[in-house]
Amino acid sequence: LLVRGSRHKIPARKGRKVVVLDPGLSFGTGQHPTTSFCLRQIAAKAPQGGARSLIDMGCGSGILAIAAAKLGYGPVVAFDFDPAAVKTTLENARRNRVDQRMAASRKDLTKLPAASRQQFDMVCANLMDHLLIAERKRILARLAPGGTLVLAGILKTQFEAVLAAFEGEGMELLATEPGGEWQSGSFQRIPRGDLA
Repeated sequence: LLVRGSRHKIPARKGRKVVVLDPGLSFGTGQHPTTSFCLRQIAAKAPQGGARSLIDMGCGSGILAIAAAKLGYGPVVAFDFDPAAVKTTLENARRNRVDQRMAASRKDLTKLPAASRQQFDMVCANLMDHLLIAERKRILARLAPGGTLVLAGILKTQFEAVLAAFEGEGMELLATEPGGEWQSGSFQRIPRGDLA
């Protein structure tokens, strides 16, 4: 992936998808270590012939959802509590010509139904640690069996608490990466037969 602003004309190497982004007042330019971790996880799990669905919880500028759509994920769903973030996401989706391949709307994670009929192969939640912990059941209700959960937006000092909360729900840490004062993680559900 190459993420650049609309004013920058950086050429992309062959085979690299370009995401053109103007974040406006929203979070998400690809340079923050938490966003960068999420992007690398999305790229690493990019579909190889088969569609993989993705939901971006707390989409900010829309960078994760747009990158996923460019890499062939589908369906791609994004939401944010902030209406300005949703507006920016939709503008950036149009700029990248993926607005027909993804949906973005204003939603409050804390008000979503506890159960969900729609589940996703990848759930990205780049949110504050206290929200991740408090709403972990709502987040996990949207993760498909065998899917990947990517958690970011976590201060290093709070990562162990987030890890313990999600391990308590049967999740296993696959990868983690510190960046500055932040730490992110990628998880998968432990198969029931492997639970002690």
